[in-house]
Formats: sequence, structure tokens, C-alpha cells
Amino acid sequence: MHDTALPDVPEITDEDIEARLKVGLRNQWWALCPSTMLQDKPISLFRLGYRLVLWRKLDGSVVILEDFCPHRGVPLSRGIAMDDRIACGYHGVQVDETGTAVSVPGSPGCKLEGMKCVRTFPVEERNGVIFAYLSDKNTPNPSAPPLELPEQLTSPEYSSFINYCEWFADYRFVIDNVMDPMHGTYLHKQSHSMAEGEASADFVITPTETGFIFEKEGQRGVNFDFAEWGETGCHWMRLEIPYPKTGGPGGNFHIVGMFTPCEDGKVAVFFWRARKVDGWQRDTWRFLYKNRLEARHHHVLEQDRVMLEDLQCDPRGREILYSHDIGLVRLRRRLANLAREQLEAEAQANAG
Repeated sequence: MHDTALPDVPEITDEDIEARLKVGLRNQWWALCPSTMLQDKPISLFRLGYRLVLWRKLDGSVVILEDFCPHRGVPLSRGIAMDDRIACGYHGVQVDETGTAVSVPGSPGCKLEGMKCVRTFPVEERNGVIFAYLSDKNTPNPSAPPLELPEQLTSPEYSSFINYCEWFADYRFVIDNVMDPMHGTYLHKQSHSMAEGEASADFVITPTETGFIFEKEGQRGVNFDFAEWGETGCHWMRLEIPYPKTGGPGGNFHIVGMFTPCEDGKVAVFFWRARKVDGWQRDTWRFLYKNRLEARHHHVLEQDRVMLEDLQCDPRGREILYSHDIGLVRLRRRLANLAREQLEAEAQANAG
């Protein structure tokens, strides 16, 4: 009987965790871009440490591949979409939606033909946004789990609009910003919807089935008083803002946010703005939003953007946090633990 030595698994360091978080966690769905960005020609996007090519097939469905021709590495997005395949603009090599090189016009029958050599990404198009499932490097072409979104984006009782922008900031700073209801009292105090509420508060954390809620104790329904973190195959954040009567019918104003890392120091910001309305009230709310309220909401977002883009250096490690920050501390630890779990699983798979 012989002892079988277990393979050495490298220790996961804080630097490893930071590197993974910087480009984004794996094995989950991420919002890539609004549906309106993808029309009749391929587009190229830098997301989550990859350069991606997206195009629409003749039936309107979306294909996502790594934007890399297997012949010489030029971007496939410079080529021509041909339904379920794309022809590279450099030498005409055709790669289909499975990532297989199906035609090499310059050298028919060469070894490249028939090779599955370009990474693919499962894709869904929901609520005006294109999502991709990003797996770890050990399962480059997975069967993705269902994409589950919060009820504000799935229930027919809600009507919503997507607001998209790109900021020059680390995506984690945007997460911190949302997990900080107190900033609304100060930064947004001139907003028509955030002028109320106490300028000081005690906070509590309440676990949920999908994450947790961080809120001002005893102030719910007054201002931007809570933030919710959810994990349902994708990561999302949600908050509610009580609306004055001038905001039209529909009760509280719901905001669902997702934030996706792009190139270094840039983030794709997605905010769905929803209200629970039906019938004539739904039509009234949608008209009012597009003709009056949307501009006000852009103004609030601009206040956030200016503040976050003006962070000239990464403040983490130098921050002096206090009790109002326990929500973002909890969330930072959660993300770091998820990154560690993923890296340890990948290291075990590689060693095996």
C-alpha cells in the first residue's frame, strides 16, 4: 500500500483576492450594456477583464464571444456578422456562436477548421439590458444557472426604466456609495425627493434570504433610508425613495442597481427606476418620468459621479470608518470571502 501525496495548493493571498475583485467575481451573471447599444453591427466591449464581441443574429438574439480571432488575434468585432457566425475582417476566418472556427477561406481544410478555440459566454437579454454569465477559467463554456432578478424587474405590477452611464471610478466605490444611505442626507439634500429625514441616525443590519438590508433605525419611509444587497445568480442592490405627490402616482420609487467593471478605473452603471403602477396611472407615471423626473434623477447621479470620480487615489487602508459604515464593511468582507472561495476552488481544480 502506497501513500498518495496530495498536490500542493498555493495559498490565496490578499493580493490574489484584490486582483480577482478588481476584474469581477466569476460564476455569476453580469450586466454588460443596454440593449439599445447593440443594433445591426458587431460591437466590442471591455468588461470583467475581457474584450468581448457582441452581435445580433437574424432572429434578433445576441451572441457573445471573446473578441479575438484564433488565427492572428485581431478583434473579431472588426469583421462582418453573418447570422450565427462572424467573419474576421483581416483574413476572413469565420467563427460561429459556439466559438468554433468553421471556415478558413484562405486555406480550406487546414487544422484551424473545426477547432473550438474562442471563448463563448451564455447570454440573456432582460429588462432592456444584455447580460452575460462569466465562469471561472476551469469551465470556460458552462451551462449557466437561471438569471434571477428582483421583483421590481420581473413582476408585471411594476413599470421601470433603465438608466445607463459609464463613470471613471472603481465599480466597488459605486457599490460603497449605494450601501451608504447617510450620504443622501448630505450630498443630495437639495433633491426634490431627499430633502427629508434626520441628519444623524443609528443603523441596523437585517439578513434576508438573498443577502441583507442596511437601514436607518426607525426612519424607514422618510428618505433614502435603506440599501439592500442581493445575490440571486447575479449581484444587485435595491433602495426605495418616498415620493411627494408631485412625483405622480405609484407610491415609493424603487431603484435597482448593478455595477460592472470595464477597463481599469471605469465602471458600467445600471440603474432601473421602477414604480408599482397599473392602468392609467402607469401611463401617467411613464409620461411624467420621461418628461420631467428623468432629468432630476440624472442630476442626482451627476452628484454621485463627480464625487466618486474625484477620488484621486484608492482610499481603502487609509479610511477612518465609523458606525454609519458597518454596511459597506459587511459587504466588502462578503465580496472578499466570495473571491477567496472562488480562488481556492480554482486552485484545487488546477492542482487536481
